[in-house]
Amino acid sequence: MSEDGTANIVALFDVTRSPPAFLLVGLPGLEAFHGWISIPFLSMYTVALTGNCLIILAVKRTPNLHQPMYYFLSMLALSDVGLTLSTLPTTLSVLWFDYAFIGFNACLVQMFFLHVFSVVESSVLLAMSFDRFVAISNPLRYAAVLTNNVIIRIGMAIVTRATLSLFPVPFLLKRLNYCPGKIVLSHSFCFHADVMKRACADITVNILYGLYVVLSTVGLDSLLIVLSYTLILHTVMGLASPKERVRALNTCVSHILAVLVFYIPVIGVSMIHRFGRHLPQLVHALVAYVYLVVPPVLNPVIYSIKSKPIREAILRVLRGKCHR
Repeated sequence: MSEDGTANIVALFDVTRSPPAFLLVGLPGLEAFHGWISIPFLSMYTVALTGNCLIILAVKRTPNLHQPMYYFLSMLALSDVGLTLSTLPTTLSVLWFDYAFIGFNACLVQMFFLHVFSVVESSVLLAMSFDRFVAISNPLRYAAVLTNNVIIRIGMAIVTRATLSLFPVPFLLKRLNYCPGKIVLSHSFCFHADVMKRACADITVNILYGLYVVLSTVGLDSLLIVLSYTLILHTVMGLASPKERVRALNTCVSHILAVLVFYIPVIGVSMIHRFGRHLPQLVHALVAYVYLVVPPVLNPVIYSIKSKPIREAILRVLRGKCHR
């Protein structure tokens, strides 16, 4: 980004006293290599979109997969597609074309959807843990408990919860005055914690509400997932046969891996934002990319490897076939 372009934005900033635009960054210190860096990013985005869309199509076209576990997997894949599409346009614009401008309102829209899909993904992982708990602890009533209507209601509750939780955030940011000299963000996308730090105003309300959202969504979900697996382990340890124990736990492996792939980067981002201010900006950027890009890439890989029905259904989709 040229100094003249930055100066023009700052000048407009001084007149309007509100942010006409922010400047995005790719990987700080590696701007000369953005063209090469874009290759692995494009590859990951392609794998994420292709893999998750294949899972959605496989479940839709295969009647044998019309079961609660696979419906929840479709929801997870859909949230991964949304999360990928939330960051893809600006990230590739920065890496390919060095186009770093993003309007303030566009930034708020991107931030809203980015965080909504993150909360949706966390909620879906919680729903999947409940699915595994019911399947293992009460298999005879599994179909009666998780009916299609119940799954639809869970899906609607997940979307409603995420939307209502994040809805106030853009308005809380819009009411603030922003510093003319603080228009450069830390990533190639808009992140709530990053945007609010560019304000020249008291952001206590924003901090407290952001903390509330994190604790009431991702924080609460993680605790309930741990509780679910505590109950699952208690049930599994009560099984008489070691073979039955292994078989029961094997049905949870894919979900456990998906939980780790999502929550470990979440913890990393939280720790970096709170205790890693002394770390290079490149570290902040890399951790954020791991949090937003890696889970959508790995989830379809995990489920296609660990789940034979999903793997076979994906192969049928690729061959243009499906079970009728």
